[in-house]
Amino acid sequence: MCTIKKIAFFVMLASFIACNNPAPKPVVKKDSVVAVPQAKAGDPMKLDSSKRYIYLTWDDSPQPPGTTVSKNVFHQQGVKATFFVVGSNQVGPYKTRIVDSLRNGYPEFLMANHSFSHAKINGKDNYSLFYKRADSAVVDFLKNEKELQVGVKIIRLPGNNSWVGKGKIQGPKSTLEVCKRLDSLGYKVIGWDIEWNQNKTVPKESVDEMVKKVNEKFESGYTFEQNCLVILSHDRLFAKPQYADSLNKFISILKKDPRNVFETIDHYPLAMRK
Repeated sequence: MCTIKKIAFFVMLASFIACNNPAPKPVVKKDSVVAVPQAKAGDPMKLDSSKRYIYLTWDDSPQPPGTTVSKNVFHQQGVKATFFVVGSNQVGPYKTRIVDSLRNGYPEFLMANHSFSHAKINGKDNYSLFYKRADSAVVDFLKNEKELQVGVKIIRLPGNNSWVGKGKIQGPKSTLEVCKRLDSLGYKVIGWDIEWNQNKTVPKESVDEMVKKVNEKFESGYTFEQNCLVILSHDRLFAKPQYADSLNKFISILKKDPRNVFETIDHYPLAMRK
């Protein structure tokens, strides 16, 4: 075979092989990072009717060191919690960083609205006058949302156990006008089923007393929403090591019951109701 014919033959052979053996597709390794949409505060979720949902809600944030101590306990225990923040408590760079950590801590932590002033008038809590001045009270909540960049329309009223959502209002008569206005603006107001009360600046009830409260509420069905329990406490109560240990023990005992699930308050039925 002459040289020219040999060249033509090998060119045709190469073309034939290429056509019948296309280039392999790039291999994607199993451990390649795949972008997963990040959960956003307020995204709805389906609750399991066989579970008991517990919502740890801590008020008056930021109150260091109690806020950071409580956060650390929740993180170590692997449970979710909600912090209701007060704008006037955010004074100085340290507290600002705490608030930033709450805002950016979702889905582990949720930051919600507890008013800007905590109903303080002339430097002191004055709940009756605060709620009597309904328009200025609403402005106070809106200011807190804007100043702290609260990402959910969820509020807890200072000093009052009120519930608001989609035209349904339950709570003391003194808060009714404020509740009506907040409801018309699309806000949900969340109260509480049980409270870990305070004796000055420390928890009043023992761990065993609180566990008993939780189980009795679930067993009796006497909660605002079925199979859901909102626990109220305050950041400042758990600043000292012995009370941080109590919080640790409380959560550890509740986690032993496989029915118990800890969630943030944006996944409370009233908060998710459209």
